[in-house]
This record gives sequence, structure tokens and C-alpha cells, in this order.
Amino acid sequence: MLAFAWFRGFIREISVNSMTRLTPGDPVPWFKAATSSRPDYNFGTVTGRYVVLVFVSSSVSAAGKECLEALKCTRSFFNDSQLAFFGVTADPLDQSQQRVRDDIPGVRWFYDSGAAIARSFGATDPEGKVATRWFLLDPMLRVLMVDSSPARMLEVLSMLPTPSEHAGCELTAPVLLIPRIFEPGLCKALIDYYQQRGGEKSGFMLERHGKTTVADDQRHKRRSDCTIEDAALREACQVRVKCRLVPEIAKSFQFAATRMERYIVACYRSDEAGHFRPHRDNTTRGTAHRRFAVTLNLNAEEYEGGELRFPEFGSRTYKPPTGGAVVFSCSLQHEALPVRKGMRFVFLPFLYDEAAAQLREENNRFLDVSIDSYRRL
Repeated sequence: MLAFAWFRGFIREISVNSMTRLTPGDPVPWFKAATSSRPDYNFGTVTGRYVVLVFVSSSVSAAGKECLEALKCTRSFFNDSQLAFFGVTADPLDQSQQRVRDDIPGVRWFYDSGAAIARSFGATDPEGKVATRWFLLDPMLRVLMVDSSPARMLEVLSMLPTPSEHAGCELTAPVLLIPRIFEPGLCKALIDYYQQRGGEKSGFMLERHGKTTVADDQRHKRRSDCTIEDAALREACQVRVKCRLVPEIAKSFQFAATRMERYIVACYRSDEAGHFRPHRDNTTRGTAHRRFAVTLNLNAEEYEGGELRFPEFGSRTYKPPTGGAVVFSCSLQHEALPVRKGMRFVFLPFLYDEAAAQLREENNRFLDVSIDSYRRL
């Protein structure tokens, strides 16, 4: 605790000399940009760990060389689990000549030839040229420290609390956990339905060339889904969500859900380490209408692992009992941890309202795939 108090004092000292409009406590902008390993790396997905983010005009400038030397001396700190390094260079030759490249795990470089990212962080001078800035971000992607050189910032890396302790107290995700939404008989009926029909490999939504489409990457997601076609089962699910869950959402979040998208039973299997790595559920135009996600466990006592985790809010995990649900904003980053034993069955709808339904209609032209039909609740 004494070390943590010293760390907070160190942050205040650095912030006095801050040279940017972003100061400790401010959330930073999210962006997508190319790195050497990915053409559209989403910076908004890197929560759950500390991040050192550095802006330089070029890797061969004096500041760029100082950055590379500092990185060389501290390379062992950057492992992606506790701490990650992201450099941002505005020199197009750094990309075309691959003068700086990703070194995974832990080190990545964004190419920002137009300096758009630098401007969004206030890392430019009055003439619009990139001014070197070093940011230390917390696991929620909020500013801890800012400086124009690495010396004092890198000094504190070995003294950082663990990511789950960065706030100085335990954090809990802003989620709603409600038991007894589905009774045991309905849970069993849904599992039987899946087992009779089988599931199909499930992908995930992303944006490509202006269209929302489905991608398949077993490193990112391993799950099989079965769409519920039976009218009576769909009706049973809908009635219970409307009567038992929607009022609790209105009470907790002051949100009146009127529509439900997706009637599926999903299965995560231990023999393939079923999981879904950190993601958000509304980041494409085809999914922007989604407001709340529901994870309703159908057999919580029959498997191990598979818990929900929200990296922005620490390492705590959530596992509702059979028939119970976790409800959370689709904007929260979340992950389903690998199932270690057995098979996890879950009902996974999205909820939204009439305003969002209008947005969905407007964005349908961006869909490159069909999304399961929806009903009014």
C-alpha cells in the first residue's frame, strides 16, 4: 500500500509538467490503424493491462532513436499480459521500409503517416508537426502519466501494481446478475434441442471494406451455435425474458428493452478449449444497434471454466447459476474464458429498443451477412 501511495504521488508530479490536453484521469481516444502484423489493429481492444504509448515523428529522428534505445533497455517489461508497448510513427518510410515492426508479445508500432492519431492525442505542435509524447495508460485506457521523454516514466514500470490493483481498490464491472430467469425444465429443453440438432461453428462480426461480415479465427473464438427454430421454444424464451429480465434492466439501467435479437443455444466444449477472446458486441455498423448483451447459463454446475471476464475492470469473473443471467452493455469489452471440463450451454440474445431498431434498419445496407431475425418483446 505504501508503494502504491508513492506511485500516486509520482503521477501527480509528472502531471504538473504535462504538455498535452490529455491529463491523468482522462480516457484516451480509440482508433484503428495498421501495424506490421495487422492492417486494422483496434486500439480499443487492448484493455486489461498497462500500456506505454509513444508518439514520434520518425524512428530515425533523435526522439525516435531515444525511444528505440529506451525500449531495448526495458524490453523484458512488455509481455502483453501485464504491460504492452505501442509506438506511433508519422514517417511513411517507417512503414514502407519496415524500419519499425511488431515484436509480439508486447511490442507493436502503429503507422500514422497523416498524423491523425497524433492530433487526436494532442501530440502535435502549433504547426501540426508531431511532438514526442510518452503516455502511460491504465488497464481502462485512461491516462496515468504524460511526459515528453521516457526517463522518469520508464523508471516507474517496475513499481506498477498488478493491473487488477491499479485503482487501489477492487473494481467490479457494471453488470447485472439475476438468477431464476429460466426454470430448470426450460434449460434442459434448450440443451436437448441443441443436442438433437447439433451446432455449427460460430464466427464473429467485423468490418471489411465498409461492410459488416463474419470472420472465423479459432484463436479468437471457438464456439458452436444452434438457432432455435421451434416456435414454442422461442416463445417460451421470449416470455421469460420480457417478464423476468426486462423489468430488472429497467430498474438497474433505466433502459426499456423492447426488442430481442438472436435466439440461439451456444456450446463451448472443453475438448477444444471453447472460448471467446476479449471483444465488444456493437463495434460494426451492422451491430451498432445492440444495447445490452445477455449471457444466460443453462447448465452452470456441469462444467468448469467458461466464466465471463471484463478486462477493463480487473480479473474478477462472473458465472451465473443455471437459469440465471448476466446482463451488460454491448460497449463493454468482455471475454468467455476457456472451458476446462465438460460442455457449457448458454442462451445468448441481444436487447435493444425502438430507437435502436430504426438504426438497425438504416444500417442493414452495410450487412454482408444475414443476422437472426428479431421480435418485439
